[in-house]
Amino acid sequence: MKIHRFIGKYNLKNKGELNISDKESVSQIRNVLKLHVGEQIILGDGELNEAVCKIRSVDRNSVAVEIMELKMNRNETGNYGILYCSILKKENFELVVQKTTELGIKEIIPIIAERTVKLNLNRERLEKIMKESAEQSGRGQLPILGEILSFYKAVEYAKDNDLNIFFDASGGLINKTEVIGKKIGIWVGPEGGWAYGEMKEVLRQTQDKFIIINLGKLILRAETAAIVGSFLINKFE
Repeated sequence: MKIHRFIGKYNLKNKGELNISDKESVSQIRNVLKLHVGEQIILGDGELNEAVCKIRSVDRNSVAVEIMELKMNRNETGNYGILYCSILKKENFELVVQKTTELGIKEIIPIIAERTVKLNLNRERLEKIMKESAEQSGRGQLPILGEILSFYKAVEYAKDNDLNIFFDASGGLINKTEVIGKKIGIWVGPEGGWAYGEMKEVLRQTQDKFIIINLGKLILRAETAAIVGSFLINKFE
């Protein structure tokens, strides 16, 4: 039976009673999941500390639990993946945030490339999606949602990464030995693809830090490429 997980600012240092009072978690427990006294949940503090808890009481404004077991979350991936993704139209960027959070991405940096059409985001909604996806997938930490950056500013910041993988049809195949145990930037362009000047900038960078990779013969949508690329770098951890 699935034990539902909640990540928040919980004090999980000692066993004993704990009161959950944040409205979102209380509503989820009481109204959405309809959990009852005696059922178990897992609380996480976002720093890999977790507690298996038994529900003692549920009311409109709070849920009282008893901490039964303290433990560390060991589900986080070994690679530190940073997704640099162009803001996508409609709900596609939300889909990227949801699925790459489930796949273990540590940071998501929205970027504006030359061919990016949509230029703004609902940050509050995206952070809620991140939280729910992290809880659902059993993670012990929430990803970081970075500020929106221009393509060239993002490239400048990304020089500190061990490796940056730009997904483009012009590149070669991914090599397992290139992505083990590293801080890796994964780059996905807008619906219209990377512009010529952007690809020229990537090629200008040192090739031990910036490589161009393709994801096969088929042309993937940007949101699909972000999801597949995030899976691949964590598959090779």
